[in-house]
Amino acid sequence: MRVCFLAGADSIHSKKWIEYFSEKGENDVHWISLTPSIFGELKNVKFHLLKRFPVKYLGLLLNVLPVKRLIKKINPEILHAHYAGANGILTALSGFHPFILTAWGSDILITAKSKTVKPLIKFALNKADLITCDAEHMREAMIKLGADAAKIKIIYFGIDTKKFSSGPKDKNLTKELGVQNNLTVISLRNLEKVYDVETLIKAAPLVLKEFPGAKFIIVGKGPEEERLKNMVKSLRVEENVRFTGFVPNNDLPRYLRTADVYVSTSLSDAGISTSTAEAMACGLPVVITNTGENEKWVKDDEGGCLIPIKNPEILAQKLIYLMKNENLRKKSGKINRRTIEERNNYHKEMEKMGKIYKYLI
Repeated sequence: MRVCFLAGADSIHSKKWIEYFSEKGENDVHWISLTPSIFGELKNVKFHLLKRFPVKYLGLLLNVLPVKRLIKKINPEILHAHYAGANGILTALSGFHPFILTAWGSDILITAKSKTVKPLIKFALNKADLITCDAEHMREAMIKLGADAAKIKIIYFGIDTKKFSSGPKDKNLTKELGVQNNLTVISLRNLEKVYDVETLIKAAPLVLKEFPGAKFIIVGKGPEEERLKNMVKSLRVEENVRFTGFVPNNDLPRYLRTADVYVSTSLSDAGISTSTAEAMACGLPVVITNTGENEKWVKDDEGGCLIPIKNPEILAQKLIYLMKNENLRKKSGKINRRTIEERNNYHKEMEKMGKIYKYLI
């Protein structure tokens, strides 16, 4: 197949999707992006960077002609846009078919609430020949925006369960993080307001009253970093909280294997977040906010715990509960691993997508 993606080149989710089809070697894969690639050159992928204009959505109009010329030159059999905002709108404006649009979550649940952007997203949904998303409530939200229900398929981004799996702790990493003999909590959400890492930091002193040696590993970067670090200092828990900054996806399994419990305090999720699913695949119990469709993936004492948003007291209670129950942690971890293998397997989901491509062609 000759397949062309219009997707941000700063997204690990798009990279994984594109790599599945490029690594087979039998496909001619092109990647058009409005952002420079942070991944370097990918094998069997031809990368095309478009100039991004400063006026966010009006600037897209200046990209329509260049992208139409580029698509004509590539002459793909399938054009696939990731994210229903800028990428989906630009792809719809190109007029190319067949056009697949993958909605991510915030594009439909947050961005589409804007009065100026909503008509553009509705236009993109209407023009797409097929739409994918990773949650039933996302599907319903798009139908409310006027999308044809028959065009929407649930396809998960999927987790590589060979790469993300349980295993022995990396002694060098546990020493580097200072968690050799400590119960450890890990968060992988970026330091942005929507992920509310503040709630985890506020829960830390409450947990430390019961487990003074507990450690909190906060992986990720973002605009909230300085404020969150200052909060850690003000709460006097610097000795127990470690900020790692950005960690490449290939290294995440090592970090997850150092931990005993994973936490996500996100204020909004579409389906199960990738970082939560990666932790589950590594056999960790998870404590996650009851947002999106998280309740379809995790139940109390069956994989971990669900908590309300912005409630550090309940988060601390659940963490203490799991820390006191090693058998429950192990049982929950096994349940989570099986759940991801059966319901969110990267290779199975991408195989479904390949069949859809061929059907549309």
